[in-house]
Amino acid sequence: MSLLEEQELYKEGRVLVFDKPLNWTSFNVVSKVRILLRDYLKVKKIKVGHAGTLDPLATGLLIVCTGKATKKIYQFQEMKKEYIATIVLGETTPSFDLETKVDKVFDLSGITEKKVKEVLNQFIGEIEQIPPLFSAKNINGKRAYDLARKGDTRELKPNLVTIDKIELLEYNLPEIKIKVLCGKGTYIRSLARDIGLKLQNGAYLSKLIRTKIGDYEIDNAWDIKKFEDSLKML
Repeated sequence: MSLLEEQELYKEGRVLVFDKPLNWTSFNVVSKVRILLRDYLKVKKIKVGHAGTLDPLATGLLIVCTGKATKKIYQFQEMKKEYIATIVLGETTPSFDLETKVDKVFDLSGITEKKVKEVLNQFIGEIEQIPPLFSAKNINGKRAYDLARKGDTRELKPNLVTIDKIELLEYNLPEIKIKVLCGKGTYIRSLARDIGLKLQNGAYLSKLIRTKIGDYEIDNAWDIKKFEDSLKML
C-alpha cells in the first residue's frame, strides 16, 4: 500500500487497539499516535481519540480511533469491559490505589478465602458505587483529582453501575487477584475499596490490567514501539 493510500485509510478512520504502558495517561497514547502519524505518514492534521480512560497506574487495552472513526467512540465506551485486578487486603489508601500512601492498617486474622468469595458475589448485578475522589470526574468544572490533591475530602455522589461477573483467580493474603466483567462507568479502584468495607477490613488496588473491551482482546493489541516500527516501514 502506498503512503497516499495509508494517509487516506487513517483519515477515513481506523480503530487501533493498544496495550497502554504503565505510568502513561490515555491522552499520552493519543498524543503519541497523532505525532507518529504526522511524522511517518506526513499527515498534518488528523483527529485521534480514545474510547475509555485508563488510569496511569493501570495497563492494558485502550481503543484509539482516527479520522472519521472517532464518531464511533461512544459505541466502544458502551461495551462491556474485562479487568484483571490485584487487590491488597488489610490496608487502605486515600486514592484506593498506589498513587497515595497507606493511611490505615487492619488485622487480617478473620479473613478467609470463603468469606472473600461470599463478599465478591455480593457485587454482582446493578450496584451503587461512589467514584474515587482521585479520579477524572467533573465537579463544578474542575477535575476531582485536582481537588483531592489540594486536600478536598468530599465524597462524590454514587453512580449506578453493572458488574456482570467476578471471579477469584488467586488468594494469597494479603493479596487477592480477581477477574471482573463490568459495564460503563465502573471504577475498579472503588470496587477494591468496597470489597474491603464489606469484609469489615481495608483494601486497595495495587495492579490493574484491562484485558477486553467488547470483542477486542489484549492479545491482539499493539505495543506503542511496534506500532511506530510498522509506520517506519511504509
